[in-house]
Amino acid sequence: MSSRHRPDRCPALFRPWPADDGLLVRLRLVGGRVEVRRLRALLHVAERWGDGRVHLTARANLQLRALPGDPVSPGTVAPEVVDAVLTTGLVPSRSHELVRNVMVSPQTGLAGGRADLRPIADALDAALCADSRLAELPGRFLFVLDDGRGDLVDRDCDLGVVAVDDGAAQLRVGSGWGPVVALDEGAETLVGLAARFLDRRGHGASAAWHVRELGSALVPVEPVDARVPGECPPLPHGPVPGGLHVGATGGALDRTTVASWPDGEVVVTPWHGVLLPEPLLPEGSAA
Repeated sequence: MSSRHRPDRCPALFRPWPADDGLLVRLRLVGGRVEVRRLRALLHVAERWGDGRVHLTARANLQLRALPGDPVSPGTVAPEVVDAVLTTGLVPSRSHELVRNVMVSPQTGLAGGRADLRPIADALDAALCADSRLAELPGRFLFVLDDGRGDLVDRDCDLGVVAVDDGAAQLRVGSGWGPVVALDEGAETLVGLAARFLDRRGHGASAAWHVRELGSALVPVEPVDARVPGECPPLPHGPVPGGLHVGATGGALDRTTVASWPDGEVVVTPWHGVLLPEPLLPEGSAA
């Protein structure tokens, strides 16, 4: 149980944060993946009702700022803005919008790494949203999936995996390590541990937000597997293996930046950038 005595207040569309410039909402992207057409639609919302930009977070999510509130229901976003955001398709689960916090190595499945973790991330997201009780996870609770290249191995997380070969990964559990598991069992294992966390976190405003705050370990602590990689530097902006990492000026995207991007899926990264996969680029643009 935590020593704090306040509920977590991570923002979301249906739970905005009252910032100085208006309401702030966060839209969660599993692994940072998003279709360009949805980004364009969200930019339209930002231009019409917000500050004109889509902001990128250190967890590879999206934020809108300076949104108007609902005069009938103070502390909530104006209903016409809510409807416009929902139309983008970026809030696939109203009940679980706060808990879809899943970071994944941005280049996974595009270049390098020991395994493509996109199917694991998708399975984890689906399992989270299928379990009504898991909507009770704190908004700060974070899953981190490193595909074995070491780009996210240094990130604090509540639960996660690090690929040690193309079919296995070591569990990350709070600030420690768990057993090595088969990758195709990774999503199920993580969801089971998340449910176990809920059983142990306590109740009320002092309930734990993070696994490391629990009084006992969720699983027996294991030594770090010798195959777990060391930390690697952040992905640089510019041409990189698998695509082009575009830096976001001031940590935000505007229509000018996105206008030239072709339709397709891109990856928001934890380094205030967007990775455009090689198939979307003109020939010769990638590393």
